[in-house]
Amino acid sequence: MSGETLQVRVIQGSILEVDCQVIVNAANSLGFMGGGVAGVIKRAGGIDVEKEARGRAPIPVGEAVITTAGKTGFAGVIHAPTMEQPGIRIGAENVALATRAALALADQKGFVSIALPGMGTGVGGVAHAEAASRMVGEVEAYRAKNLRTVTLVDVDAAMVEAWRGALVRQV
Repeated sequence: MSGETLQVRVIQGSILEVDCQVIVNAANSLGFMGGGVAGVIKRAGGIDVEKEARGRAPIPVGEAVITTAGKTGFAGVIHAPTMEQPGIRIGAENVALATRAALALADQKGFVSIALPGMGTGVGGVAHAEAASRMVGEVEAYRAKNLRTVTLVDVDAAMVEAWRGALVRQV
């Protein structure tokens, strides 16, 4: 089966609590996992997650790599860079590129479920509504071979509402 549209769930909460196979880290190209979602994943999974990501650097924006998920229980962490260097502001196009790369890698690796946080909305400075629109657009446009379920998850209620609004506009 190919060309399937994806089922989308929106959840407010921790990416570490989502029932899925693989989670996404909105990374930087160097693989450093400092604050935000990256820091949460590193603290839960262990330093080996970051060590492996850094060993695969540089990871260009628009590409993604998968590493161990350490002690988290997930099958892996997909590192999809939204920025070249840690801590820089980015454009919304980087959100779309990173989202597309994460979906494609998960699908290529045979995963059926993935969870993505708000991409580029922390340090990257992309407005919630713009990031949500770009992410939902990529998810809606993606035609999967294996992937079936995408969970958009964030602790930030404003990001969750932005996704819900973007999903309504896409219908």
